[in-house]
Amino acid sequence: MQENKTVDDINSDSHERFRAARKSTWVSVFVNFFLVLGQIITGIFSGSQGLIADGIHSLSDLVADFVVLIANHKSKKGADDDHHYGHHRYENGASLILGAILFVVGIGMLWSAVNKIQHPEAIPQVHIIALWVALAALVLKELLFRYMLAVATRVKSSMLVANAWHARSDAASSLVVALGIIGNLLGFKFLDPVAALIVGLIVAKMGYSFMSDSLHDLMDRAVDTETEDKIKATLLATEGIEGIHDLKTRRMGDLIIVDVHLEIDGRLSVKKGHDIAVAARNTVLNNYRVLNVMTHVDPVNIDDKSCE
Repeated sequence: MQENKTVDDINSDSHERFRAARKSTWVSVFVNFFLVLGQIITGIFSGSQGLIADGIHSLSDLVADFVVLIANHKSKKGADDDHHYGHHRYENGASLILGAILFVVGIGMLWSAVNKIQHPEAIPQVHIIALWVALAALVLKELLFRYMLAVATRVKSSMLVANAWHARSDAASSLVVALGIIGNLLGFKFLDPVAALIVGLIVAKMGYSFMSDSLHDLMDRAVDTETEDKIKATLLATEGIEGIHDLKTRRMGDLIIVDVHLEIDGRLSVKKGHDIAVAARNTVLNNYRVLNVMTHVDPVNIDDKSCE
């Protein structure tokens, strides 16, 4: 009962997403490479722990960018003998790895900042150049976030959305670091490691969120109720469908797999019932980001249903 009417459309869409992801990620690699060099080197020579922490965060971005590039390359592969639905879940795996990177980096920042706060006498006076580098990083990261989110929204990629918000977390952390450096320059030396502590909390929290979401998707979490209701309404609107039951959904990367039992008049011929099911399936494929719809036809007595 499965036909490949929209295979070409799905492949074309996947190719567009692959190109967009590759381009936006290489832009991120370029920006983060220079941020890592500038922030860490300046942080060391200016005595700013907050700026060093922000540089390490940018380094995690650089690692994450390469994870995205690898996953993006793998996920565009089609179905084969071992992966009948393709390799779309490489994207879910990449989001899980991105989250793990963020979480580990955040915990490391927290540990370092707490040690500094416990020994305030060891906190150095920060040089003003650290402030200018932090402000420059803030502007670059915010611009990078807006660019990457626009691309991710256009091609509807959760993996690119995760990477874009990773960049936004960098912008937020750079703002905190800049404020901490200002406080240090004004004589409140402890504010620099406090800024590093806040950055660590931001990064760890976001990492945990990404890990949780991607892990649920890898465990076949259903799509949101609103999307399921729309798919259900589309199926019920198909001519010849008297009802549906056992509708199930799960994610495959950024696409959806649907299983559903279709209730069709049992007096119809097998061919007619088949044609109705195919029409319902194709309507869903053509209107939603659905990879496959597995249908099962259940014959029903229309007279009995009308009496219910």
